[in-house]
Amino acid sequence: MKKDFAPISDQDWPLEIADMLSGFAGGLNVYRTMAHHPALLKAWSELREHVVNQTSLGAERSEVVILRTGVRLGSCYEWHQHIVRARKSGLDDTRIARLGGPLDGIKGDDAILSKAVDELFSNNSLTEPTLTELRLLIGKRGILDLIATVGFYVTLGFTLNTFEVPLDDDISDELSKNPLARLDSK
Repeated sequence: MKKDFAPISDQDWPLEIADMLSGFAGGLNVYRTMAHHPALLKAWSELREHVVNQTSLGAERSEVVILRTGVRLGSCYEWHQHIVRARKSGLDDTRIARLGGPLDGIKGDDAILSKAVDELFSNNSLTEPTLTELRLLIGKRGILDLIATVGFYVTLGFTLNTFEVPLDDDISDELSKNPLARLDSK
């Protein structure tokens, strides 16, 4: 059954979303999997543009939220995919590795953002103290973008985990050349 949802190849790409093949949708296995439902992928596109490219969180904070979400989901795909993106956004390996560990090992602003992600997973809500910290750190729009980012990546994570979507070749190649440094090696 899961094979029925394998990432769609270029030659089998749905005609109704042919225009999406050369963009974001054709570039990642997760979206090639979502292409089994062209209307959903098309609707997904606008929210993706906001969450990925227009978020008020900025690139670094967004990657912190995404990495922590990937950890909470147990999504190896999201974790590995975003190691590479986080590096490009300015996070070093020590910072990235901490996001994969216990909350008490995470430092500074990353701790506040990670605590928010953890609360959303554990409580389905943010507590008042965390909202207060977030409001000072990222503002009202940032809080809404954080919640939207977690929700967006939860949906992707469910898709990735359910259909065992393979990691994209370019990410596998990059991580084999430049694996994430372990915390205890620094």
